[in-house]
Amino acid sequence: MTVSDFADAQWTRAVGAGVDPHEYRRVTAGLTSVDDWGPSFVRTGHAYLERAENAGSLLSAGEYLLTAARWFHVATLAPYPEAGSAAAAADHALSRALTALEPGARRVSGEGFTGWLRGPSDAPGTVVVVPGLDSAKEEFLDLVSALLARGLAVFAMDGPGQGVLAATTALRPDYEQVVGRVIDALGVARIGLVGLSLGGYFAARTAAVEPRVAVAATVSGPFRLDWEKVPPRVRDIMARRAGGADAAREFARHVDLAALAPRIAAPLLVVDGDLDVIPGVTNGEPLARLAPHGTYLSVPHGDHLLGNARPDWLPYLGDHITRFLTDASA
Repeated sequence: MTVSDFADAQWTRAVGAGVDPHEYRRVTAGLTSVDDWGPSFVRTGHAYLERAENAGSLLSAGEYLLTAARWFHVATLAPYPEAGSAAAAADHALSRALTALEPGARRVSGEGFTGWLRGPSDAPGTVVVVPGLDSAKEEFLDLVSALLARGLAVFAMDGPGQGVLAATTALRPDYEQVVGRVIDALGVARIGLVGLSLGGYFAARTAAVEPRVAVAATVSGPFRLDWEKVPPRVRDIMARRAGGADAAREFARHVDLAALAPRIAAPLLVVDGDLDVIPGVTNGEPLARLAPHGTYLSVPHGDHLLGNARPDWLPYLGDHITRFLTDASA
């Protein structure tokens, strides 16, 4: 794949993560190979750190730091020897941004997870946002903002093999154990749960076995994986995140929600884009059909993570989570 093809393939994902589309085009236009991706995006992130240092207000500094976090994270989407350092830089920039912008935000970490709890202490409900195969808490800041705007508290997390933890941990299929520890650490009785991409599998699996999930939603989540048919690039990413090809193959064997979907008692919204076609990946329609309280939202022009169709699903998802989570709290 040429660097131009790679940049085009990541376009809506990067924009959906909050990267300025015009700057994205300027940065990627100067790349000569995919190997240049990581270093160029990291340089852009550092440029925003410098802007933060020279900002005329704490608000401007915080906004620059949020932008830096996004660029550092997107740097990790291509194979890059320093991906661990870029993920750590994204995590640090987000930490500095929230310290500046939201003094009430709280870092919460435990075995196999870390993240930020944001929102009012007296919120009517708390939502946990779960990233996917090569995503991280820094990628879904706009989703978090949509949930915060509805009065909810939100914990955006990195789990095993994800974000800042990818350098020291590996993907695990029993993610419900991690979410269980998150709920314990947050000290809440019930949560809403949103999972994106592979995080959709983690969220659906957790909703099937964790009774404290009051409502759930998946976005571009797989119902089933067929390792032999998954594209080599996806297998390579999974191998890096799982700890090797054999571990990745074994992990993929677990990604099948056929038996778990009927056990999901909570209201479940499944969001897919019709243009999200990945060989070896069965999308979410069977999950919505088999879940007792499943709703399927299919966006005809949506791609993976639907960064090209935000108005078609994000408000609906925010309202879905808020309605059922606050009803459960009441």
